[in-house]
Amino acid sequence: MADIVYCYNHEVYFNLTNKCPCNCTFCIRNNGDSVGSAKTLWFEKEPTMEEIYKAIDAFDFSGYKEAVFCGYGEPTMALDKLIAVSKYVRSKYPAHSDRDGKLCPGIRLRLNTNGLGDLINKRSIAREVCQAVDIVSISLNMPDAKSYNEVVRPAYGEKAFDAMLQFAKDCKQYTENVKFTVVDCIGEENVEKSRKVAEKLGIPLRVREYTAE
Repeated sequence: MADIVYCYNHEVYFNLTNKCPCNCTFCIRNNGDSVGSAKTLWFEKEPTMEEIYKAIDAFDFSGYKEAVFCGYGEPTMALDKLIAVSKYVRSKYPAHSDRDGKLCPGIRLRLNTNGLGDLINKRSIAREVCQAVDIVSISLNMPDAKSYNEVVRPAYGEKAFDAMLQFAKDCKQYTENVKFTVVDCIGEENVEKSRKVAEKLGIPLRVREYTAE
């Protein structure tokens, strides 16, 4: 059985599916079977909710403040599971008051997504997503539709780029915690162009260092 809960760079990740409508040229899953503490992130079959709950119950979340929906697949391809896991984790680790009466937050939840969830689920999912997680991190990847298609190679073709931007704009209606990301391997010029796209939409851009691990 592949790892459902694993650690990478001192963060906890939920690997719920291997399905993804993209074939990004720089995708980390092209480089190996796992990252971080995981032995393998490739499922022989997609995990059941029972298996997911069991993996969560077996993991010690002590010392971790955030868990991230991001494995070897696009989390919104398992949207029902994502929402169910959100409810389960929040019920197990709710906000609470310490002995001094200070409010301690529960586990913060972040979604790392390609932003194509509307196309995947054939409806707008921004409201559901923003209710399920605290932070939405969207892979902008490239600054325009042509270069995006060349690098991301989405199953949906030319409409994917605009759908991703629309999802970001929709999420912004429900939460302030929306951000775009790009990896530095796309080149400085494309990073700066991407920054302008993000600024135009009023969404912060994070430039991530590309790693093959």
